Amino acid sequence: MRISTANSFDAGIDTLTRRQADLASLQEQLSSGKRVARASDDPTAAARAERATAAIGRADTSQRAVEASRVAMTQTESTLGNAGSLLQRARELVVSAGNPSFSDSDRKSIANELQSLRDQLLATANQSDGAGTYLFGGQGATSKPFIDTTAGISYAGSPGQTLTEASTGLPLTSDGQASWLSARTGNGVFVTSAAAAVTGATIDNGRVSNPSALTGASYTLQFSVAGTSTTYAVLKNGLPTAVTAAPYVSGQAITVDGMTVSVSGTPASGDAFALAPSTPTLSVFATLDQAIAGLSTANRTGAQRAQANADSLRDVDAVLGNLQTAQAAAGAVLNRIDSETDRLGNQKLAGQTERSNAEDVDMVHAISDFQNKQNGYDAALKSYAMVQRLSLFQYVNGG
Repeated sequence: MRISTANSFDAGIDTLTRRQADLASLQEQLSSGKRVARASDDPTAAARAERATAAIGRADTSQRAVEASRVAMTQTESTLGNAGSLLQRARELVVSAGNPSFSDSDRKSIANELQSLRDQLLATANQSDGAGTYLFGGQGATSKPFIDTTAGISYAGSPGQTLTEASTGLPLTSDGQASWLSARTGNGVFVTSAAAAVTGATIDNGRVSNPSALTGASYTLQFSVAGTSTTYAVLKNGLPTAVTAAPYVSGQAITVDGMTVSVSGTPASGDAFALAPSTPTLSVFATLDQAIAGLSTANRTGAQRAQANADSLRDVDAVLGNLQTAQAAAGAVLNRIDSETDRLGNQKLAGQTERSNAEDVDMVHAISDFQNKQNGYDAALKSYAMVQRLSLFQYVNGG
């Protein structure tokens, strides 16, 4: 087979061109640190890198949402802590109002301080996060969520919470209705109360003595006085029961279908006390309004003052406990946010690692490959130079 000189030259040029292109490609990789600069360099690796980049973007977006939730929940927890401190002060005032030596004027002064605390609590409940959103606006409120009306505080927000995207599901607001307006009445199972006409006796908060005997019905203890004998009858949902003339002893326990209460003092004929199922309807503001109204009422009997103070103290404890539960829930969310931050950090790191594995160049391998190809290129240049001298004219001249 005959190989012409021109063919040898062309083959040499092609070899040099390929080697030069390989060197240029490796030099570009070493300069950029990327093995895959274009999809055509390695379609499979480019697709892997693109998926990893998308995962990193999603992690960054979720992390911004998580940080927004962290800011909101930190403010919420702090605000509920402040509200708890205000309610604790209100509790102290209610306890002090039970002092029998206080005059109506003294109790009115306490009522004025409770009114100030109530106004501070309303401002706290309507606190903004500084970005146009209300901390306790629920699922949405374009204005302050708690409105003070002549009928009391009403909630203008939407019950529930605004959450971040589904992958994190963290709250950006709190349910103001649940935190501020939905404590359980009474002792949490049932609530006791004295009729307005009762002036000489009181009823305690009661307790559950037999959970299995509870019926969920409403009961009335109705008293009758005949001479020196005082008895009571028990009505269930307004209807008579088997208890029709039970003897009354002040302070002695009275048990009705799993509920035990004590009535103390001297009931008058016709006095009545109610036992009703507890409901999640107790409001922070209604509790304080009731305490203020009671302390502002003059010329009440000792039993009426004692009953009002006991009821107010019970209700303040209930709403305080409800706020503390909401504060604990905000703290739990902050712990969850820390976990989500760690998870998203790991997710982003995994995406960065995957993208690096797909498109980044292995410097040690690339430098070694570059040196080998450079040596090959130098050898090709020398070989081409030798072939270039192998012409008939050079041979004759050399001869």
